[in-house]
Amino acid sequence: MDSEINEGERSGTLYVVATPIGNLDDLTFRALKTFERVQFIVCEDTRQTQKILNAYNFKKELFSYYQPKERQKIPQIINRLKKGEDVALVSDAGTPGISDPGFPLIKEAINQGIKVVPIPGASAVTAALSAAGLPTHRFLFLGFPPPKKEATKKLLRSLKDETGTLVFYLPPRKFSAFLTLVQETLGERQIVFAREMTKIYEEFTRGTPKDLILSLEKMHRKGEATVLVGPPAKPKKKT
Repeated sequence: MDSEINEGERSGTLYVVATPIGNLDDLTFRALKTFERVQFIVCEDTRQTQKILNAYNFKKELFSYYQPKERQKIPQIINRLKKGEDVALVSDAGTPGISDPGFPLIKEAINQGIKVVPIPGASAVTAALSAAGLPTHRFLFLGFPPPKKEATKKLLRSLKDETGTLVFYLPPRKFSAFLTLVQETLGERQIVFAREMTKIYEEFTRGTPKDLILSLEKMHRKGEATVLVGPPAKPKKKT
């Protein structure tokens, strides 16, 4: 693949477009204008993206781009960009590349000298942080924890002295086990479970790991959660 675009040719632009994490009203005016402008949309699940387009009466070509087959699709997308077509990249929800497909394509576009433009909008990370009530001057986004228990425990131990709020994505089946590991490795931190954000059953549950483990039986476990772990409590000053 050529590393540069031939002189005199105008490449297209890759727009990285944030889409709603639940409520379709959160799609920005700029995102709508971008969908109207581009020749096609690269998306994680064509069915999910089609719902957004249908809501706004848009008809646009959709190109499937999902894990783990991202790299197989990149040459086709880059080729069309180099021919001058403008492309929008979206994920199923939120901002592409944030624990969602997108990074390999964006990196290759940059390597090929193609312009990459962010169209900001919804993100589960910033939505959860804004309403959690935990410190936000410093935070560390860690995405999904490792699949194996020991790897997760090792990761949490390495974060014991981190002074910022820790942000994870978590599937329902791992709620209880993750809280238990947090209690074992980090102690009685303040935890916030943010679920179904922007949807009808939006829920923020707050407490220590022990509190939340006890309340899990009543907690609605459908859908991924954004889990925020507060920093360690500051030691009390001696008087």
